[in-house]
Amino acid sequence: MRLLFLAVLRPHTGNAVTAGRLRDHLEAAGHMCVLRDAFDFESPSEIANLIVDENLEAALALHLYRGGRLLQGHGVPFGVIFGGTDLNEDANHKEKKEVMGKVLEEARFAVAFTEAMKDTAQVQWPHATGKIFVQSQGIATIPNANFNWNTFLQQSEIDQSADNLYIFLIICGLRPVKDPLYLVDAFSEWHQETPNVYMVIVGPEVDPVFTREVKERVRRAAGVRLIREMCQEDLHAVVKSCFALVNSSVSEGMSAAILEAMDLEVPVLARNIPGNSAVVEHGVTGLLFSNPQEFIQLAKRLVSDPALEKEIVTNGREYVRTHHSWQVERDTYQRLIRKLETNLKD
Repeated sequence: MRLLFLAVLRPHTGNAVTAGRLRDHLEAAGHMCVLRDAFDFESPSEIANLIVDENLEAALALHLYRGGRLLQGHGVPFGVIFGGTDLNEDANHKEKKEVMGKVLEEARFAVAFTEAMKDTAQVQWPHATGKIFVQSQGIATIPNANFNWNTFLQQSEIDQSADNLYIFLIICGLRPVKDPLYLVDAFSEWHQETPNVYMVIVGPEVDPVFTREVKERVRRAAGVRLIREMCQEDLHAVVKSCFALVNSSVSEGMSAAILEAMDLEVPVLARNIPGNSAVVEHGVTGLLFSNPQEFIQLAKRLVSDPALEKEIVTNGREYVRTHHSWQVERDTYQRLIRKLETNLKD
């Protein structure tokens, strides 16, 4: 089939990485996949023109509101994938919720990353019960073997002469929902007591106004650094070399960065929100915190307790290998896409 795949494709964001991986799954099954950025289109009429110009037979959208609403009314069978903010934020807006309900009426199938996301969706839109499938994110990490960690530390202006450096890494697009400033003040205080701990925030500048605020705060915060986005292979190498991966988001669908850290055998400290607690079991596959003070307590515990670190890393890696198989994800999407083929034949 000739498929249109709509997603938000800001470079180096989780959505873009997920979309690229799913496109590979579909193309491996012999489909021709046209991956386009949902933000490039303002109305369904522009999509209608694209469908005609590219002779597209079916479609898929990642994010029910940003992508799904553009696929309505074209007579082309489509499926949708919940992103996270569509369920956690957009569903709280009456008009957006109505639009997404109509998208689900027309969609042949919908995919949620977790059972909790599926349950939330079924409460919001009971008519969609029966067409929502759960498929967690499939994880495959590819760290750049030639990445120079010491050069990275030097460029990040981190003092390499300190004994036993502890780098806590936050990977996120700079926008309010990711809340990268949540821990900055508490961490900066800790760094002033313990100069060998650093927090590094890595990610693209998504929201220009918020990015300015982040830069200003980080500039004044001892022990906190802000680094521009980097390619996936280099980012995986940074994760592999850091002490711990931190997620401080207000809302998550399913954080690929958390799962990738587990796969790379790096401990995870994550804010206790539904999207994170769905993949991080406190004290087993990672550590969950509810406020900055608790984060500092848990981070100190992790630094001082190598046995705990080893246990979390072992359990995390086993969890990812068992529940986030790249091959299982591929099989699921190749099977679901056949629902669109069936509808073409009907």
